[in-house]
Amino acid sequence: MLLRKLALPLLFATLTAAQVAPCTEATVACREPVHLGADGRFVAVYRSFALTRPNQGLRLAYIMIHGSGRNADHYFSTALASTFLAGRLSDTLVLAPRFAGNDGLRCKDALEPGEIGWNCNGWVAGERAADDSPVHSYDLIDRLLEMLANREVFPNLKRIVLAGHSAGGQFGNRYAAAGRGPTSLPVPIHYVVSNPSSYLYLESVRPAAGAKCTEKGDCAGGFTAFADAAKCEGYNRWRYGLEKRSGYTASLEEKDLRSQLASREVTYLLGALDTLPIGGFDSSCAAMAQGSTRLERGLAYWNYVKSRLSASHRLVTVPMCGHNGRCMFTADQALRAVFSD
Repeated sequence: MLLRKLALPLLFATLTAAQVAPCTEATVACREPVHLGADGRFVAVYRSFALTRPNQGLRLAYIMIHGSGRNADHYFSTALASTFLAGRLSDTLVLAPRFAGNDGLRCKDALEPGEIGWNCNGWVAGERAADDSPVHSYDLIDRLLEMLANREVFPNLKRIVLAGHSAGGQFGNRYAAAGRGPTSLPVPIHYVVSNPSSYLYLESVRPAAGAKCTEKGDCAGGFTAFADAAKCEGYNRWRYGLEKRSGYTASLEEKDLRSQLASREVTYLLGALDTLPIGGFDSSCAAMAQGSTRLERGLAYWNYVKSRLSASHRLVTVPMCGHNGRCMFTADQALRAVFSD
């Protein structure tokens, strides 16, 4: 409600007759189907501007991936709020896809006719659709990137940001390593990975027991062979590691996953107070091998990619934020990470 009261009058006052006003409510009117595969089925995507109508005014595409609650409407509103605070509503295409699922037990989303359903948590790791049709959740990002690369529709787009919080952060971390997308893009992609419960390790090492990794780029204890590997057989399986990969990543070479992750522009956005086992916290042995809290895991992983993969990824810690996507993405630190060209 506050977003509508404040943003729209200010925005409309600056629009010229040639400009189109953004869609700023998480309603059906701001939702568009993005088709995957050959059978006409689709993923519903909230968007602030149409994906197929030529728009010369857009400079940034901001894709926000929801958490395990699959509440794309909430995350669309969060991304809109951060875009408003950055003063960028008029030149930013905000996107929030919905990876809906309905197995009748763990997830019970209402699916529209033709809407693709995903396994409740499998979409995070690029798995197939729930009916095992040959489309994967990561294919949706490939398709969006293909659409954004169309210079006839978005001639002045300068940058794409793929962001996600919690399970959406897991999605972003793994897609940064695995994503194929178009063979060439006219604009750079920046990945913003916020507060995931686990990360993809590209080797079998994990933080040593008692390791203390910091924001300064040091990690006392370092990374070693996982001491409890015999008691935690799945610690290095896909989605925590590279063994037994499935879905979208099954055909990818390990060396390509390593080189892609290391070469991509990634910011890890961590809540300084995200230290409690709440909000779908992954307490499996595979996740606990990465650290005891989300903050600890994020600090360790940033140190890991820097020290062992020679990646130039960035780390941003947001003070006074715990496991809350709205707090994270409306903080000044996040605005700089998302909207700085």
